[in-house]
Amino acid sequence: MLGEYRIEGRRASEIAASVERAIGAGELLPGEVLPPLRELAVYLEVNPNTVASAYRTLRDRGVIETAGRRGSRVRRRPATTSREALQVQVPPGVRDVSSGNPDPGLLPPLERALAEVAARYAKAPTLYGAPAVGVEIGELARAHFAADGVPEGPIAVTSGSLDAIERVLAAHLRPGDTVAVEDPGWGSLLDLIPALGLRVAPVGVDDEGPLVGQVSRALDEGARALVVTDRAQNPTGAALTERRATALRSLLAEYPDILLIEDDHGHAIVDLPLHPLAGVTRHWVLMRSTAKAYGPDLRLAVLTGDEVTVDRVGGRQRLGPGWVSHLLQDTVAHLWRRQVVRPEEVAASYGRRREALTAALGERGVAARGRSGMNVWVPVRDETGAVARLLHSGWAVAPGARFRVDSPPGIRVTVSGLSEEEIETVADAVASAIGPGEARRYD
Repeated sequence: MLGEYRIEGRRASEIAASVERAIGAGELLPGEVLPPLRELAVYLEVNPNTVASAYRTLRDRGVIETAGRRGSRVRRRPATTSREALQVQVPPGVRDVSSGNPDPGLLPPLERALAEVAARYAKAPTLYGAPAVGVEIGELARAHFAADGVPEGPIAVTSGSLDAIERVLAAHLRPGDTVAVEDPGWGSLLDLIPALGLRVAPVGVDDEGPLVGQVSRALDEGARALVVTDRAQNPTGAALTERRATALRSLLAEYPDILLIEDDHGHAIVDLPLHPLAGVTRHWVLMRSTAKAYGPDLRLAVLTGDEVTVDRVGGRQRLGPGWVSHLLQDTVAHLWRRQVVRPEEVAASYGRRREALTAALGERGVAARGRSGMNVWVPVRDETGAVARLLHSGWAVAPGARFRVDSPPGIRVTVSGLSEEEIETVADAVASAIGPGEARRYD
């Protein structure tokens, strides 16, 4: 039974723990088929319902997946294995262009905002019973969403985009449901979905956003939710065009019960217009985080959506953390109101570096993608080899495996830490690491 490994336990919790231990130790490999339910019950001398309960627990934790008569198998990337484990360890003397962090030089100073908020707090601290969303940030969020053509809806504040996505998925979906996501896409999201016991339906993405045909296929095959990055898509830099958004809205109109989640994390670091899909389906949200424009440590995102979804998010939030600190909300509102971040200047800075790198790579015969944001995606054939050779030459890039499900291999280069003078050096290193005859184009 499963080679050398023997599943153990008399109770469902013990059986599930035995399987998880084996996966963590590498004794059960991704994709490996588990014994049929009744066969394992006979082997362990337990009731089949006990094994069924154990398998259900493992599925809900995102450890295994079930496919009807084809049985249950270990997920290709179990929820217990974070994609962060695939990151490159950066030794001393190596330049890190893998992190995905914003340029600290483009982040706003916080002293004045924090001092003003602290002075206000000293006179009137936030106590239990206060509204979850501060008045000022709620008004500002509403006004900015409206200016970008996002349908009117209630406002919620969460501890970042991933927190918002988790709460929205949990508000509508149940373990076993399928979520259509961009591939390549945000690694943390690709970890979150199986951790919630949900299935991933990968959807290809080009510079204009998710491919309509692949979204259509995923919805036809039963996906109950779709997550779309509007701009500065991670890792490819894709941004929804008006043409693509129109086609996706037309498609989504045929699936009104689909949960639509839009992530506009790049709203203050890009100079491309927003083309929202929101409002086509009954349940939808559009969110914006502060991470890229104001700093990851502020841990805050604002979202709007249909009343049912936002109410469920707020209700569940009240039973957990209660609310996002008003100190943080008021700090962000201060920065927002004073317009301390100039999106056109930030976008231009990232754009110069991003475009210079893609152009330099093109001159060396290497295709790269990077329409918006702070990352450049380079398709390669030998991902592991390219990462290793670049590390040897003094550059740490992000391996594409952190962002992929079924899409071809690649590497991600974050330009936010690069000076414009370094672009040619990076391009030389990437071209040399990829080698002659490597990827020269992308589809």
